[in-house]
Amino acid sequence: MAAERRVHLSRSARPAYDALAAFSRTVGEFAAEAGVDERLKELVQLHASQLNGCAYCVRVHVDRAVAAGVDADVIAQLAVWRESGVFTERERAALELAEAFTFIHEDGIPDDVYDRVGGVLSEAEYVALSWVLVSINAFNRITIAGRYPVPPK
Repeated sequence: MAAERRVHLSRSARPAYDALAAFSRTVGEFAAEAGVDERLKELVQLHASQLNGCAYCVRVHVDRAVAAGVDADVIAQLAVWRESGVFTERERAALELAEAFTFIHEDGIPDDVYDRVGGVLSEAEYVALSWVLVSINAFNRITIAGRYPVPPK
């Protein structure tokens, strides 16, 4: 059976992809300035990628999470974070925000989520993580649409 050929958006419209990559770097810098550490940033990007079913981005962000000090036990419990005791209150708020942004088409950011997350994160952290989530959701859509192969380890 022949492999399916899809348009590779990052190659087919390189200036647009480069702009998204630059946006992502800017968002990362903004997040760091707001006090969002690499561990937290990678946890939300990894969880959003899991929720979107983006195997390519899951691989990338697992590797980055490990580099940021996240261990295998935490990564394994990410899918069940509500039932797990390994996440801090701040991480739990960020993961709830990740879910709201990933499924924004269902209810927007519900008031109860906004209030709960805003009661834990500073406004600067909320804004920064929101932009991180906008970025990762865009990347997820590009790689899913193109069925990008999962990079080897």
